[in-house]
Amino acid sequence: MPVITAPQDFNSDDLFVDLRSTVGFSLFLKCEGFNFAGSVKLKAARGMVEAAERSGVLRPGSILIESSSGNLGVALSMIAASKGYRFVCVTDSRCNLTTRLLMEALGAEVHTVTEPEPVGGLLAARLNHVRARCAADARYVWLDQYRNVEAWKAHYCTTGPAIARQFPDLDVLFVGAGTTGTLMGCARYFRRWHPSVRIVAVDPVGSVSFGTPAGRRLIPGLGMNVRPPLLDESFIDDVVHVEEADAIRACHGLARRGFLFGGSTGTVVSGATRWLTDREAHQLTAVAISPDLGERYLDTLYQANWIHHLYGEDVLGADGLGVDELGVDVPAARPRPAAAGMTATSTRSPR
Repeated sequence: MPVITAPQDFNSDDLFVDLRSTVGFSLFLKCEGFNFAGSVKLKAARGMVEAAERSGVLRPGSILIESSSGNLGVALSMIAASKGYRFVCVTDSRCNLTTRLLMEALGAEVHTVTEPEPVGGLLAARLNHVRARCAADARYVWLDQYRNVEAWKAHYCTTGPAIARQFPDLDVLFVGAGTTGTLMGCARYFRRWHPSVRIVAVDPVGSVSFGTPAGRRLIPGLGMNVRPPLLDESFIDDVVHVEEADAIRACHGLARRGFLFGGSTGTVVSGATRWLTDREAHQLTAVAISPDLGERYLDTLYQANWIHHLYGEDVLGADGLGVDELGVDVPAARPRPAAAGMTATSTRSPR
């Protein structure tokens, strides 16, 4: 039994849910929500903080500040409390109440931006608020999760190897695309050590990360209003875009099997199911990464009035689970160009 003194010292990195009986494919869900921060963002938060401390940028008396839609803010709130730093999280109206209260309970100061910028929307407004704070007070240290290479390095060193150990014959990995730290860390790891593994990015409709039009997005976690600076598409084989209604259906379908996950997980599972269904890829072994659990979304994703008001009365009309309820009605995966010396996966036959 592990014995820890700091909350960031514990993280379960080897728990997978077998979804074969649920989706009809060999799809395994890597659960990243079993730590004291409750999400995959603990890895990036810890990596960025420790790197800033080693470099001397972050020192006693510093004030951490970061833009976050929720999970990174919680992780940094926890680490800041453990290490004795002040922390200011700049978020927006998409951050749910439970997450804001959790950050405040951990001692963080939460600033909620409500007015979007004409270009870049709420994210640009959050970043402008961070820049203004840093310009006004030299004590502020902005880790900048959007550009900080420590965010993807954390997953190169932990998440990728953990998946490879458990699934040495893995065929395809599905990773949600937000700031793309998790995506790029895993993609770089598998390109270097297991290049036959296909990397499929899962992005919500309305995100501009892969060149598609901007649109309304209400589920926090995945997607961006600007192109992610960390994203290098040469490491990505395919992209699936998922409607938020399909992500919600996937969440509720999994909940009816006893697994309560967050919206990002619903997005990734819906996209993975669609990709595998389109290819009739029953012989492939696939892993999808689940960023967090569902308790923080009880007043949104799992609240009937919220869902019906924003997505319509019939969004949860299907009975039973099945692949239709996991969102396979979304557009088919868009093939990505092949990286140098590598065949595009859309032209490869399932093994």
